[in-house]
Amino acid sequence: MTMHQALQVRRPVRETAGILPADPFARRPRLRGRPAVFVLASLIVALLASSAAPTPLYAIYQAQWHFTPITTTVVFGVYAVAVLVGLLTMGKLSDHVGRRPVLLTAIAVHAGSLVIFATATGVPALLSARVVQGLSTGAALGAIGAAMLDMDRELGTFANAVAPGMGTASGAILSALAVRFLPDPTHLIYLALIGVLALQAAAIAAMRETVSRAPGALASLRPEITLPRALRAPVLTAVPVLFAVWALAGLYGALGPALVHALTGSGNVVLGGLSLFVLAASAVVATIVLRRAPARTVMLFGILALVTGVAVTVAAVSLGFVAVFFVGSAIAGAGFGCGFQGSIRTVVPLAAAHQRAGLVSLLYVVSYLGLGVPAVLAGFGVVHGGGLIDTTRYYGAAVIALAALALFGLLKNRPAPRSRAAASPPRAEGIR
Repeated sequence: MTMHQALQVRRPVRETAGILPADPFARRPRLRGRPAVFVLASLIVALLASSAAPTPLYAIYQAQWHFTPITTTVVFGVYAVAVLVGLLTMGKLSDHVGRRPVLLTAIAVHAGSLVIFATATGVPALLSARVVQGLSTGAALGAIGAAMLDMDRELGTFANAVAPGMGTASGAILSALAVRFLPDPTHLIYLALIGVLALQAAAIAAMRETVSRAPGALASLRPEITLPRALRAPVLTAVPVLFAVWALAGLYGALGPALVHALTGSGNVVLGGLSLFVLAASAVVATIVLRRAPARTVMLFGILALVTGVAVTVAAVSLGFVAVFFVGSAIAGAGFGCGFQGSIRTVVPLAAAHQRAGLVSLLYVVSYLGLGVPAVLAGFGVVHGGGLIDTTRYYGAAVIALAALALFGLLKNRPAPRSRAAASPPRAEGIR
């Protein structure tokens, strides 16, 4: 096969329909375009909702099995590590075997992780469930993001930015409500999520495939992080933002309910789950409100909101003001949403079709490093350091320092958008 033929094989289906293998669903109406993007975005929501669902349940598990906050953060952190492994090994697989096969397999494996959660009898089962959950999520995220861009570039870019926050927010609050109002929440919440995934699997099976098969599937499983030269500057600018905002999400995901309990003295799980919900919901609102602003402006606003929100939150924790804590969480959440959206919108539209899955995977690698590693360190700080409040202060200072580094990088690379504009389509800077 010549290089020209290989490149042709990697193009989206709309350009290479004649060389695709026979489609077993060819007689059925194919889900495509904007409806397909909405289905794919809903799958991100479901996957990340299931990852956030255990947060309000950690107190129940801890009471039943008598483990320390270190164990809580380790259970939280192994998920992030597993996502990284899934991204690094399977993030580019859909470029070779197709988006649908990867997504259907990932959904099936993810449902298996929820079965492990529902039948867990101790910490080893929680760890196993989180590993399986993380691997399946990592395999799916790159394929979902790339498929959405294949279907509709503008809407797909926007959905890539907004769907994770929606998933985290909905998972945290719905799980907390299940704990508060439903019987047997450690089983029902997972069974409900399995039902949602089954419906989404049916929709994915009816979705139009967007890439044809190409050689190199096994080679793509070899972990490799590479960046096309044209994307290096924008990615390096986005990395500190991504790490900082997801580190903040890691603090709320692992220790948010414990912080609320320390501030209020209340064991109400809905109130505890509200901390992560406020952070993620504010991120979604900010993403939607600023969806048509230039990507650079969105990232700048995100950095400033992150610094302000974290500073307010740390002050509230230090002084014991619960209302101010939630105000700070809302401001920081806006920084989370805009920082993540600005990064995605600055970088992803610049990638060619065959680079998208790998690039989206790389961005999620950075994000999940930020999500998992600092959270585990915070768990050790709570037990062996100065306790929950002091750990939160140091954690907040580290997030602010990362945001300051991101601001420096953004201002330093100010001429970069003009140079890229000369070689890239105008819409590469974001959604207009």
